[in-house]
Amino acid sequence: MSKSLDNLQTAFSGESMANRRYTAFARKADAAGFPQIAHLFRAVAAAETVHGLNHFRAMEGVKEVPENIQVCIAAENYEVVTMYPEMLAAAQEEGDKRAAQSFNYAWQVEKIHEGQYRQAAETVAQGKDLPETEYYVCPVCGNTHEGPMEGRCPICNTPGEKFEKIA
Repeated sequence: MSKSLDNLQTAFSGESMANRRYTAFARKADAAGFPQIAHLFRAVAAAETVHGLNHFRAMEGVKEVPENIQVCIAAENYEVVTMYPEMLAAAQEEGDKRAAQSFNYAWQVEKIHEGQYRQAAETVAQGKDLPETEYYVCPVCGNTHEGPMEGRCPICNTPGEKFEKIA
């Protein structure tokens, strides 16, 4: 691997994490009554997304749709089979309940994501797009639900009306 490609991967990772970090900071600033600080955090988060996407394009990370779906399946499968089980076990062994809950929520949802991507791959292989669907995401665990959630989230018990519709 060239030094430039290695640097692009490092920069992409850093910019991606900065976006998520600043988005979290914006939510905290909003809740603490600092709407303009929150606005600044969101603006810089958006700029970090631009940087990250530029780096990703320079790495030629975006392929054709079927290949992109396969990348997603592989990533979700790794999280389901290897990453989160190991992280969850370590957190449980250490008695870190917050980390264990976070890892468990992610693990349960990644299983859903893998299934969704596998369905997308089957549909694209037939030369079709997925049927029109509304997606809703649980603000606590990230459960990605097709259509409005009725009742409570089966992963974290959050009321369905709190799920956020994704535009």
